[in-house]
Amino acid sequence: MSDATIGSPPLRKARRRGLNRLHLLRSALVTARRAWMVWAYGMDIAPDAQISLSARLDRTFPVGVHVGARSYVALQAVVLTHDRTRGVYLHTRIGADCFIGARSLILPGISVGDGSIVAAGAVVTRDVPARSVVAGNPARVIREGVQTGPYGRLSSADDTEHALAEAGLT
Repeated sequence: MSDATIGSPPLRKARRRGLNRLHLLRSALVTARRAWMVWAYGMDIAPDAQISLSARLDRTFPVGVHVGARSYVALQAVVLTHDRTRGVYLHTRIGADCFIGARSLILPGISVGDGSIVAAGAVVTRDVPARSVVAGNPARVIREGVQTGPYGRLSSADDTEHALAEAGLT
């Protein structure tokens, strides 16, 4: 703990609203789904990775799905491992501490480097370097050298959330 945080009040968090109040139930369902994908399909998903209930991981070549520790695959994101038109079945890898945004698409054979963020709606057609942010269709690097924590959360996210909570905007 640094000298600046000793004796300072704790950072305020956003209030739980809507379905976030059911986070314990959701957490149990996400854990059970991850265990099922690993056991039944043979996917390589780290025990502490989070996969949204609406995310789609390719079951045509399930052993090609690799999701690293403390990574988060958000709602309706798609991770593909095969392309029927080209007849390819490739391993698709998501590194540790990554965030894969809502409705993004990771194509077969792509590697997302550790600590990277894929923006919502991005179509990833090339490998993503470690500690970078990609966005667009096709996805392009828009920022490099980002510092992320678990689940791809930016290191400045707690301060931003605190400021919004203090202003009554959450």
